Amino acid sequence: MFGKVKLSFWQILNMNVGFFGIQYSFGLQQSAVTPIYDFLGASPDQIPILHLAGPVTGLLIQPIIGALSDKTWIPRFGRRKPFFLIGAILCSLALLAFPFSSTLWMAAGLLWILDIGNNTAMEPYRALIADKLDEEQQPLGFQMQSFFTGLGQVLANISLFVFPLIFIGAIGSLPTWVYASFFLGAICSIASILWSISKTKENPPTTEEFLKLKEKRSFIEPLLEIFAAVKDMPKVMWQLALVYLFQWYALFCYWQNSSKSVALSVWKTTPLDNEAYSEAVGWTGLVNGWYNVVTFLVAFALVGFAKKYSAKKVHAFCLFVAAIGFLIFPNIENKNLLFFAITGFGIGWASMMGIPYLMVVSDIPKERYGVYMGIINMMIVIPMIIQTLSFGYILKHFLNNDPRNAITFAGVLLIISAILTLLIKSKKVTNEINFVSPIH
Repeated sequence: MFGKVKLSFWQILNMNVGFFGIQYSFGLQQSAVTPIYDFLGASPDQIPILHLAGPVTGLLIQPIIGALSDKTWIPRFGRRKPFFLIGAILCSLALLAFPFSSTLWMAAGLLWILDIGNNTAMEPYRALIADKLDEEQQPLGFQMQSFFTGLGQVLANISLFVFPLIFIGAIGSLPTWVYASFFLGAICSIASILWSISKTKENPPTTEEFLKLKEKRSFIEPLLEIFAAVKDMPKVMWQLALVYLFQWYALFCYWQNSSKSVALSVWKTTPLDNEAYSEAVGWTGLVNGWYNVVTFLVAFALVGFAKKYSAKKVHAFCLFVAAIGFLIFPNIENKNLLFFAITGFGIGWASMMGIPYLMVVSDIPKERYGVYMGIINMMIVIPMIIQTLSFGYILKHFLNNDPRNAITFAGVLLIISAILTLLIKSKKVTNEINFVSPIH
């Protein structure tokens, strides 16, 4: 590709606006899908396996899309943008259909489609940062995505609190507020992606790269590229994979059980009481919205700390803070104090969305950015697959089917992941990071 030109703050922001729509949808998956399963009659130990769609589609879709986007160039659209658009369309259609779920398995099937769309759009976005930004601006680019992660998920979670106050009653099997939240998500998904596509021009390939792109390739080539990239994977990525095993297993435990934990600890109720449980779901949405507010408030500050103290120390500290919040969370009976506990997770989530990429990006060859970003996602979704297949048994036989115990368990796993982070041997972030003031 041609040399990378320095981009302004606003150019980097416009480039990442589409990440907002992706993360609004992801916020709904985190906070609304499990309650929908509960409303449709799922038992607690069924919930993990019903969330299998996310990690499996992430495992299969993102590396393949990454490898394909590395080898793609469409003059009118570019390298990564065609995949943003296809993913956004799939995502929006699934969000529009989701509230009409009349059975548990219909909802689970639509979740598969929704996750395919999200993953098709998500992976090339990570690679676009590496494509467009030089080493000096990459930290800002990755943390801009962290900022939009927080903003998108905040609004998704706030909708779960506000819309039940406005849209009363039920349509079919689900409360009316589900329709409002998911319809808004569909609009955000496609609109934000279209904004980024219209405002961002991708770097064209060099003559040599263009000739390679024109070569005929078999369908299996992306898979072979993935296997080859795994074989050549830098040691620091293997170390990060171990951290991610505990980190992402823990997060799935929280997302699947947060509403039911709040319902038990604060409202002293279960999903069997629809009205009280809806209140608990709405409040949990507000609490989860707050941790995402914290995320986008601290996201950029973490870049400076990573530069000063090293990315791994910052990430380990953030994981410890998140772990403390999880250990406190299920023991709180005052609903207002939940915001205090979840603040720790907001700090941890801000780090998870950007800082680990700083540990590894300098060790990744630029011609393999797409496929390695997909492999990093494999390192995220494999622990999630393990969780969906194993945690139902653990919850039922070792944690008394109690969602509060599930969140305590998640806190312990985050402590382990923090310790493992400190053992990583990675390069210190020493590059200057120039922020362009949004005032000018």
